[in-house]
Amino acid sequence: MGDNKAAFALGLAQKAGKAVSGDFAVRGALKSGTVELLVLAQDAAPNSKKDMYYLAEQAGVPVLELLSRAELGGAIGKAQRAAVAITDSNFAGMLMKK
Repeated sequence: MGDNKAAFALGLAQKAGKAVSGDFAVRGALKSGTVELLVLAQDAAPNSKKDMYYLAEQAGVPVLELLSRAELGGAIGKAQRAAVAITDSNFAGMLMKK
């Protein structure tokens, strides 16, 4: 999926209330089992990526690395973000299409 389409899908998910962002919120959503897809910024810190991959694996959630932190945050109308959790299967499907 192209960067523009991914950013558009992330923006739609945010507007629909189906995206969770911010470190603590994403971790909480992964632990609660409500996440369908985890989107990580390509330029996120290695330790952050490692932690998020581990939590996603424990929750059985697929992970995509897309966009930069600034682009990821901009797509959802917020400041820079290292991770965004998608809580709806339809939006997750949109993002996973190639």
